[in-house]
Amino acid sequence: MSLYGTASGGRSSNYEYVIARVRSRRGSLFDDDDYRKLVRMGTSEIARFMEETEYETEMNALGARYSGSDLVEYALNRNLAKHFDDLLRWSEGALYDYVARYLRKFDAWNVKTVIRGLYAGAESADVEDDLIRAGEFSETRIDQLLAASSIEEVVESLDDTIFGDSLAEAYEVYEAQDVLVPLENAVDRAFYETLLDGLPSNPERDSPTGLYIQFLRTEVDFRNLRNALRLARSGADTDPAEYYIDGGKLFDEQSLAQLATNVDGLVTAVRESTYGSDLDSALSDLEDAGSLVEFERALDAALLEYADTLSNRYPLSVCPVLSYVLAKEREVDNIRAIARGREAGLAPEEIEQELVIL
Repeated sequence: MSLYGTASGGRSSNYEYVIARVRSRRGSLFDDDDYRKLVRMGTSEIARFMEETEYETEMNALGARYSGSDLVEYALNRNLAKHFDDLLRWSEGALYDYVARYLRKFDAWNVKTVIRGLYAGAESADVEDDLIRAGEFSETRIDQLLAASSIEEVVESLDDTIFGDSLAEAYEVYEAQDVLVPLENAVDRAFYETLLDGLPSNPERDSPTGLYIQFLRTEVDFRNLRNALRLARSGADTDPAEYYIDGGKLFDEQSLAQLATNVDGLVTAVRESTYGSDLDSALSDLEDAGSLVEFERALDAALLEYADTLSNRYPLSVCPVLSYVLAKEREVDNIRAIARGREAGLAPEEIEQELVIL
């Protein structure tokens, strides 16, 4: 994987080929009826169900080492990495760069997973099983992270990456407070704030680059909205600026700080924004939601709907590819929640509240 504009090798983007492959893959994703069946199964039944789907290879490869929800979860991670590696393998030109840049989210996931493992004193092998090798990091880089004996060593090993400066700054706070939140927030901010680095500032709106930037800014907006909702609902005395991510178009640092204390005002601001017509139904769900979890599930659904809207509006663009990435992540998150929920003895109705279903 490389930075924007350096991996194209002079080749043009192959949108038609990649989008045809993505549409085929998207057609095999679990649908809402599959989720409703799964929530009524035990973990062994869930495993057998998955062995008869496209997860068969991963379930069989891991079945001798794991069982129950662990088997399901590790199979999900391995399958997710395989699918996103395929996206990079298929893509050429600027499309490759767009996809590669977006998939750095899994570098962020892996960094946070390693840090959490060290903090909890987990075995390196257990941490490794939770990694999703679908980002920019090389196998050598990931091995270095897994071999680190301390969080400080992880931070130092990442000083030449997009996470380096943010993590070094946050590490001082971590040492003083002994909580992971500053480190995890630093990783997320580094990922989102570098998504737009090096991209044109004023591309034609309907051009491939313009659509890509529009999608990324929307995701940053939704991340800021999620953080603002968490702050507004928590009532915590926290400076919202610490959670603000630059690059979106809906909020600036000042407006987010004001709205983070007022859920109704926050929803009204979104309803009156450019997202209002696309998110009307989801915003009603947000207003009716009774818990932070319901808020976030409704927000995830809203982002998926918005991605699908862009995909339908611009079918030969990067939007269908990124929409597929989100949809595949949703499938993995939903199956993981079902497997964990059933193993914990939760009722189907309780698990369904955890799922993102459109």
